[in-house]
Order: sequence, then C-alpha cells, then structure tokens
Amino acid sequence: MTVMILGLLIFLGVHSVRIVADDWRAAQIERLGELPWKAAYSVVSIIGLALAIWGYGQMRLDPTWVWFPPVGLRHAVSLLMIPAFILLVAAYVPGNHLKAKLGHPMIIAVKLWAFSHLLANGRLGDIVFFGAFLLWAVFDFRSARRRPAPAMQAPSMARTAIAVVVGLVAYYLFAFHLHVWVTGVPVM
Repeated sequence: MTVMILGLLIFLGVHSVRIVADDWRAAQIERLGELPWKAAYSVVSIIGLALAIWGYGQMRLDPTWVWFPPVGLRHAVSLLMIPAFILLVAAYVPGNHLKAKLGHPMIIAVKLWAFSHLLANGRLGDIVFFGAFLLWAVFDFRSARRRPAPAMQAPSMARTAIAVVVGLVAYYLFAFHLHVWVTGVPVM
C-alpha cells in the first residue's frame, strides 16, 4: 500500500497546487510559460497516477478487510456512475447547461466516482484510495468555487444533449466492456 499512497500523494499533491498555492502556481506559469508548466504538471501527474494505480493493484493481492459491503451496493455504484460520466464529459463540452449551472462538473464527477466506490469496496486500500480522491474533490470544489468564474459561452440544448449522449455512451463502453479490462473486476 506504500506505493499506492506515494502515488496518491504525488498525483493529488500536484492537483492540489491551486488549492494551497494558487499565487505560486501563477508565478511559475509566468516564469516558465504555460506550455512548459503544463508539460511538467502532466509528467508528474502521470507518474503519480501510474504509481497509485500500480500500488492499488498490488494492494488488492493481499487485502485488509475493514467491512464487507452488501452486494446490492454494486447497483448503487452503477447508478451513480451514470451522472458521473455525464458530468465528466460535460466538463469538456463547451457551452452546455450542466457546466454553466454547476461550474465544475468534473470535480463533482470525481466526488460521485469516489463516493460510490467507497460504498461497494470494504478493503483498507479501497478506503484509502477512493477516500483520498473524495477528500481532494471536496477541497478542490470549495477552492474552485472561491475563484472567479471563467468566461463561458452561452449554453445550448444541443451541446447539453451532446454531453449527455457522449457521457451515456462512455458509461456504457466503460461499464460493460472496459471496466473488467482496466480493473480486472466486472461491474456486476
């Protein structure tokens, strides 16, 4: 679990710079330039995420059980992941009503993903992994709400429909085809 925690610290630490040191971040972008900043940020993020995922997989080989969730909670995960996928897509579709109304749909998607997976997984490593993402998302959402809202294009029903349809297709593909390949665990 040590590798997983190290990966989480790196990945979530990098993603917390705006929460704890937004002025420093702005100064670094000014000093280095936006593209080099994004490149360094991306490299460190990928390393952290890879370590977290690899460590998570290793943790699953010798788990410490904290609780045994009822099988029915898997259905709750499946249901909560539908809006999570839609919100994740809405974060990247410009001019949709979900982004206009919620402001930060990706952070809300991370909250739903982490919370739902905490419901259905009772291993200590799961609690640390998904709990870390949930805790980060709570603080990141709070921080993001304090910053001035970026200019957004006017929302349209067509772009909202695109976000919803693409989110549903992404959910279907991941839940029924990719989840077992990525995680080794079937959705149901």
